[in-house]
Amino acid sequence: MKQFLRNNGLSLCFLILFLGSWLGQIIFGLLEYNKERLEAGFSSVPLFTYLKSGHFFQATFENWQSEFLSVFVIVLLSIYLRQIGSSQSKPVDAPHMETGNN
Repeated sequence: MKQFLRNNGLSLCFLILFLGSWLGQIIFGLLEYNKERLEAGFSSVPLFTYLKSGHFFQATFENWQSEFLSVFVIVLLSIYLRQIGSSQSKPVDAPHMETGNN
């Protein structure tokens, strides 16, 4: 387990940050959605109803498009791909080490 955490710390960190921010979006999106509904004279909705609403999907995909999706792609691709001159890339000339004892 310790080896797994050491070898996958960056991915796990980004996953935790992603899930935490998505949870925050869900909570504050629900509050905003219910506020708008109450101002329009409708009743508020519970969480699971909100998760099926267009408001939730719109907010989620806007955030994924602008922030999380691009970061996720950069992280994933920088793990496996190399690019000469890129600071995010592994060195092109260095040997690829599957399991290192560093």
